[in-house]
Amino acid sequence: MMVSKLGDPMTIFKTIDEKKASGKVKKVFDNIKKERKIKNIPNFWKTIANDPETLERTWTSLKQIMKKGALDPITKEMIYIAVSMTNSCEYCIRSHTAAARKKGMSDKMLKELIAVVGMANETNRLVESYQVEVDDFLK
Repeated sequence: MMVSKLGDPMTIFKTIDEKKASGKVKKVFDNIKKERKIKNIPNFWKTIANDPETLERTWTSLKQIMKKGALDPITKEMIYIAVSMTNSCEYCIRSHTAAARKKGMSDKMLKELIAVVGMANETNRLVESYQVEVDDFLK
């Protein structure tokens, strides 16, 4: 996030106040609160609500992808955390860590996840830097 000279966060768009939301934005906000069993809309959703189409599309896709499927919801949250760590998205790391904890992820699980992410990033960089050829038996 960009920071002003005074150390205050600078955002490109202001958040949409959920009390002033109307139309499609209000409908999505209400659904987020219902589905997530929360009282307040997180800043991510309030910020992307500046474009109601993006808000609706993202919420619909997220619900579809993160629901129980071949992978259980806690595994999906932990994958989301891992990708967010690799992409250095503090907001997403914190958001999905909270969601995973709500679904049962322990501190021990999170520490293991962090170790795996760190190791994968290290070995990925070594492989790419050394330009390691893929073994025939892996093809």
